[in-house]
Order: sequence, then structure tokens, then C-alpha cells
Amino acid sequence: MTTPSADKDAAKPSNFLRQIIERDLEQGTYAQRKWSGHPGDAATQHAGVPDPAKIRTRFPPEPNGYLHVGHAKSICLNFGLARDYGGVCHMRFDDTNPEKEEMEYVDGILDAVKWLGFSWDANGTSHLYQASDYFDFMYRAAEYLIEAGLAYVDEQTPEEMRANRGDFSRPGVDSPYRSRSIDDNLQRFREMRDGKLPDGAAVLRAKIDMASPNINLRDPALYRIKHAEHHNTGGKWCIYPMYTYAHPIEDALENITHSFCTLEFEDQRPFYDWLLDRLAEGGLVNAPHPRQYEFARLNLTYVITSKRKLKQLVDQKHVSGWDDPRMPTIVGLRRRGFTPESLQLFAERIGVTKSDSWIDYSSLEAALRDDLDPKAARAMAVLDPVKLVIENWGEVMGGDDVLDPCSAPVHPHDESRGRRTFNFGRELWIERTDYEETPPKGFFRLFPGNKVRMKYGHVIECVGADKDADGNVTQVRAKVVPDTKSGTPGADKVKVKGNITWVGVADGIAAEVRLYDRLFSVPQPDTGEKDFLEELNPESLKVVTAYLEPSLKSAKPDEKFQFERHGYFVADRVDHLKGGSGKSVFNRVTGLKDSWGR
Repeated sequence: MTTPSADKDAAKPSNFLRQIIERDLEQGTYAQRKWSGHPGDAATQHAGVPDPAKIRTRFPPEPNGYLHVGHAKSICLNFGLARDYGGVCHMRFDDTNPEKEEMEYVDGILDAVKWLGFSWDANGTSHLYQASDYFDFMYRAAEYLIEAGLAYVDEQTPEEMRANRGDFSRPGVDSPYRSRSIDDNLQRFREMRDGKLPDGAAVLRAKIDMASPNINLRDPALYRIKHAEHHNTGGKWCIYPMYTYAHPIEDALENITHSFCTLEFEDQRPFYDWLLDRLAEGGLVNAPHPRQYEFARLNLTYVITSKRKLKQLVDQKHVSGWDDPRMPTIVGLRRRGFTPESLQLFAERIGVTKSDSWIDYSSLEAALRDDLDPKAARAMAVLDPVKLVIENWGEVMGGDDVLDPCSAPVHPHDESRGRRTFNFGRELWIERTDYEETPPKGFFRLFPGNKVRMKYGHVIECVGADKDADGNVTQVRAKVVPDTKSGTPGADKVKVKGNITWVGVADGIAAEVRLYDRLFSVPQPDTGEKDFLEELNPESLKVVTAYLEPSLKSAKPDEKFQFERHGYFVADRVDHLKGGSGKSVFNRVTGLKDSWGR
């Protein structure tokens, strides 16, 4: 696994997070810090060596679902900044909620980060951590806060605590348990730890200020009782730390310098600093301690990123699974045909700001096109086929069964990739839309009496079409114009305005092609004004039987192609065809240009 190397000759676009890092590096904010080689308390780190990492960031997902495109931005941001400034990014699981976390999600998250091109290995060390490994220290820190008179056990009901917390116009009311003695609080907290109290009977709260204008400082909860098995610690604990308590401690133990999170955590920053200031005063964590900085989360049109709602889509079979190519999950984007480089490019282009805004989905697709255009091999495909019969083929070529070999570059801008070959014969597949009996103005393809060039092949003249009883075209008829094969002397003697793609009936391969589109039909499907399920796009998936040129027989799973004139497609890596048709399967990644809603 390798971390993408920074292009040292290319200036990275500046943003306020880079400016913060550069200021800290210039001022030597963390220059005297030591690192023991692994997470630890202040004493452990003080016994270490000068930290080889100039900065430390972290990517800290909760393993309660699959990562989505918003997480991809965060991954690129945290790992990318660490890479660019000679630092290290830690991969950490915030696994403090035992009821929602599963190893399936742990494995999926690690795979997603690796696939995006990043590594948590640095300086000979794997920086893969999980919050649950710090439960012992978190408990020790909680007892310290109690002993310092900074925390207490509250046994109000949840309803009483909610009512006594106050609101933005009304200060909170002290809990009747707030004045308990230190000894009583220690005893009661240990009873919580030892399983002597049921779920919900008590919580440990910080003792700060019930009249604070920041409601997050009105004695926030630090620990709750939850008799549940944890995927890492098993049944050792029946009390679990709250996220807002655990997260700053995790950062401190790991020597994180810059803790980047989204704007919804901005109001939590005062508690983040309060907690680490108190623990640093007690000599429990290293100083200077980490600092939290917030940036705007990714709001992408035509997408929802709520894990709960994404799970609802899966559970209710609106999609085929977490990796459905319409899903904004990283596994879904990957199967759709997105590349790691395209997501990194997208993240770099949208940058980071302090203000919320909406990014149009077309920006994501544009980054993908820009990445695929120089990479993807070209191929011809017919997605809505109708047969074209060349009536004079045998007369001109010496037999109806004669096949004329044609070729085209694998990539038009890279001759070193060679050429692909296919056969031109009496019968070809063409797009149904390439024939019009009565052509509209500006239509230069097939209609009676018109000549077109079959791309990489011959010029033909259309003579008409056969129709069924309902008036549907069943077969287009034409004649080949002799001595007009592409690349032969005099081939351009017949001037035509139309140039159409085709696939030979003799060697074309039948394939199942899934034409994926945006899952939702409105730009902001999760505003709450309507049930988001009512905004699903009924045209988000069409499945067609198409014909592809023979070079695609050897397509490998995840291999991307540009189907000429149609867009970018990927060979599906998931086998859904056991016992089915046996056809090759390709997914549409994106069109050649943004045509949504036009």
C-alpha cells in the first residue's frame, strides 16, 4: 500500500487549514513534542524521542456503516495534508458505541481508505488505532475529574436532565446531585462500572456551568451505562464514554496536532479545549494539546449522505446493496467506475471553506471525465440496436460471407497502446436513432438517399428500411460505396456529413449494459419538505442488451472504457449472473458531457 506522493513542483491551492498548519510550523508550536512510538499519556510520551512527524492528523470514522463521498473528502483532506507537510495521518476507529458497530464496517472502511490510495503506515509504524483501546485511560481520566471536583454522577431521569438543561433563552438548573461529595461520586461511578446499575439509571457529567450561553458546556455527559457486548472489548465494560468526551482524549493520546472536523462540531470546541486543558493541568495528557478546527462538510446535489437513510434505501430494496452504483458510498462509487484519482481530484478542486455551500454533482462527474479521458481505451458499442443490411455487399466484395477487417487506435492520443480490430460485413448493428425516414433539419445520418461513413469502415448509401405492423423499424437497408474504406487511397473521394458507429453482427458480443443515472430527481432530496423516498428518480437504472466490438471480450473487472459517442463504461466486478444470461456486464459511469436535465 502506497501513499500518493506530493508533486513538490506544483503549488497546492491554499486554504485556511493550510495557513493554520504553516503558521504552527513557522512558530514551532509542536516542535518540542516527543513521541513514544505509540499512543500514550503524558508520562509515556515524555519518555519518547522527538516526534519525527511535523504534524499529526487523523481520520476517525465510527464503524457503523459504509463510508460515503463526504468521507472521501475527509480522507483526502487529512491524509493529504499530513503528506504535504511531512506529517502522519492516523487511521482511528471511534468505536465507543457497541450497539451500532460491526466488523463488516471496520473491514469496509479500511478497504476504502486503501483503495483511495492512502496508508496509515509511516516511519516503520502502523498508525491504525481504535478508541476502545483507550477505555482504561478514559476511565482513569474520569476518576481524575471526579477527584478534582470537575465531574459528578447524575441520577436524574433523561427527561429531568433535558428539562433542567434549559435552552438558548433560559439558563439551566443545577442537578440535585451536583453537590454530592467526591467520595460519593467515586463510589457511585464505580458501581456504574461494576454493573450494579441498569441502563439509563445514571450518567457521569462534567461540572462546568449550567448557565453557560453555550449549551454544550452545561455539564455535558461523559459516560453512560450500556450493558452491551463490544466488538473489540467484549463484555469488559458496561459503561461507555460519550463521543464528545472520548474524541479529544483520543486525539491527545495519539499526539494529534490538528484535529479537523466539520462545522457541526464547532459548538463542541469549547468543551474539547476545557477537557484537554484540565487533563493537561493534571499531567495526564501531553502539552501543548491538540487543537480542533472546523470546515464545511460536503453538500453534494442529488445525493443524500445520512447513514440512516442510506441504510433505509438498502433495507427497503430501493437499491441492490451498499455497493449499488447509484449509491454515494465509496463502494458504490467504485463499482460505478469512479477512480481513486478522480475522487482525489474532486476533493482538491472543491477545497475547504468555513461556510456551507452546495457542490453540483456535475463537478464530481467532471473530475471523473478528466481522469478517465487519457486513460480509458476506446471501443464501439450499440446500446439500442437495429440491424443494418448492406444489400450489395456480396456483389462488391465477392460474397455475402466476406468479412473486411477494420481497425482503430486503442487510444486516439497514444499510438503506443496499439490498435483494436473488428470486422465489417454484410450485416451490422447500428443505433436505432441513426435512422430517420423523414429526417429533421440538421440530421446527417441514415435516411433514404443519404450517404454516411461507417466509422473506421466504408461509406454506405441508405436505401430505406423495413417495418413491422406497428410501424417500428425492424431493419435498415443500404448499399456500400466501392473503394471508400477508411485508410485506403481515395477513401475520401465521396464527401459525407455523417459518421456513425457500428458493431459487426459476425463478431460483435452481446452484453448487458446498465445505464445508471442519478438516484434522486431533485438537487436537494433531503431538505425535509417531503419524504426523501418520493424524490427517487424512476429513470436511475435502465438495463439494455447491447452489442459491443470484439475487443471487449477480454475486458477485466473494473476496467474502464470510453464507448465512442456514448460515454464512459466499466466492466462490472460483481457477478450477479450466476444461473442467468451469461452475458458480459458493463455499467455506465458517466456521459461524455453533462447533459442532466437538458
